[in-house]
Amino acid sequence: MKRTAIINIVGLTNSLITQQTPAILKYQQNSDTHIIKPTFPALTCPAQSTYLTGVTPSEHGIVGNGWYDREYSETRFWKQSNQLVRSPKLWENIRKIYPNYTCAKLFWWYNMYSTADYTITPRPLYPADGRKIFDIHTHPMNLREKIKKSIGEFPFPQFWGPLAGIKSSQWIANAAQWIEESFQPHLSLIYLPHLDYNFQRFSPNHPESQQSLREIDQTVGSLLSFFQNRHIQVVLLSEYGITQVDQPIAINRILRKNNWIRIKKELGREYIDYGSSPAFALPDHQIAHLYINDPTQRKKIKNTLEKTPGIAQVLDQQEKKSLHIAHPRAGDLVAVAHPRAWFHYYYWWDATKAPDYAKCVDIHRKPGYDPVELFFDPDRSWLKLQILSKLLKKKLGFRTLMDFIPIDATLIKGSHGLIPQEQSNWPILIGPKKEKNKPHSPIFATDVYHKLWNYIVQ
Repeated sequence: MKRTAIINIVGLTNSLITQQTPAILKYQQNSDTHIIKPTFPALTCPAQSTYLTGVTPSEHGIVGNGWYDREYSETRFWKQSNQLVRSPKLWENIRKIYPNYTCAKLFWWYNMYSTADYTITPRPLYPADGRKIFDIHTHPMNLREKIKKSIGEFPFPQFWGPLAGIKSSQWIANAAQWIEESFQPHLSLIYLPHLDYNFQRFSPNHPESQQSLREIDQTVGSLLSFFQNRHIQVVLLSEYGITQVDQPIAINRILRKNNWIRIKKELGREYIDYGSSPAFALPDHQIAHLYINDPTQRKKIKNTLEKTPGIAQVLDQQEKKSLHIAHPRAGDLVAVAHPRAWFHYYYWWDATKAPDYAKCVDIHRKPGYDPVELFFDPDRSWLKLQILSKLLKKKLGFRTLMDFIPIDATLIKGSHGLIPQEQSNWPILIGPKKEKNKPHSPIFATDVYHKLWNYIVQ
């Protein structure tokens, strides 16, 4: 058994490892490298769950970053309980051989209430007066105050939203070093999200994205030196590649136009009434789960979407099985975008009637993933003054909406979720061993589990 650190560099592909990523390039030159055929859908939660269990979404149940809870008639996006993953995890199976094996899980998803020994994950506090206070959740619970006292507060606004940047990944890297110095876990799972931000804002080839590559390389380089000096083997890993897009698809507006969505009006704004709608979609990057309450409309819905520009395929039950996403949480149909297209959740015709959360960073209420949260509204005048004014109101105890996000899906230039045709856009695994005279060979996402097992146990 070898002590191991697995660094998840979101968005990294083999084609991005060049002279401007010298630390990663140097490590790769003496390491075991594999291109990974991504899981479908190629999204954060399904990818991580597949890597850590060695089975597909059909078995572990994580079919997206969110889904529709049919019993509650409510959407569930970005939930964190580890009980949602219905298969044994890597460290749990290793414990069958080494009962005292310890694991630190730092910002990998489904972090809460897992069997990992040390965990840290973003988790705001929500007091009864409606406030939202940025914070983290840890296990053991007293770890939260200890680590914040040692390395500072987690820079939550830099983790997601229009201010998202390198500081959050740097904090996570510092936390990984603090955990190692304090507890020496056998396995450290470390999540560095930095490339996700500008790659989605501007696409991977934009100068801002190239700067992000240089920044994450410095952070990874520091971690490599730290772990190697402590004789801990390192695995570099990514979940998906991000590709350029220029065609947003308002799939719920298509459904609404055909009278398949029911709208409830509350305080002058419009909201989807999920339980009474014949059908609705939960967009998740380049896929969208469609939940159908009126089965008689299923064929019509499928035919309509298949004729929609930007939609490449609409998966029915048999097609879901072939792509290993046939699970009760999955949509009755699953729409798949063309490579240059992606799905957004907007369903209103009149922006003045958009739901109150539309212009806020609000990942749990929105019926779908919203990357436009990475931008400030460019049409707002005196933006900084307005933000400061609302922050002051919140500090004084007044209720106010932090509604500074635009409603403009055309701003997004990068997305993921498909299995790209070009392997240069597939994720990558760089292991600690160099296999002589063996070329870089593609592996399946489920094979990552077995690779990690072999690095650790053999």
